[in-house]
Amino acid sequence: MMAKWISLLGLAARARKLVTGEELVLKEVRRKSVKLVILSSDAAEQTKKKVLDKCGHYNIPVRITSDRATLGQAIGKAERVVIGVMDDGFAKKMTALLDQ
Repeated sequence: MMAKWISLLGLAARARKLVTGEELVLKEVRRKSVKLVILSSDAAEQTKKKVLDKCGHYNIPVRITSDRATLGQAIGKAERVVIGVMDDGFAKKMTALLDQ
């Protein structure tokens, strides 16, 4: 069975409330328009450090989950390493589901 947070991620993608890719996510983090960042567990160490440092500086929560293939499949795209959730409601619900 698919995890609920993965289904919710797909729904957020269809609602166009996500931004994907390291550079685009970091750009939105600087603008403070991202409410939650999801990072794949198999991301490169340099990418993890860059994302964690930037999100820490701007007080944006980060959750490390799954692998890049699962994240990409959830949003109907190729493999994704970094996903930013731009909607408060989706971010709060996804955080609650990921923290279970």
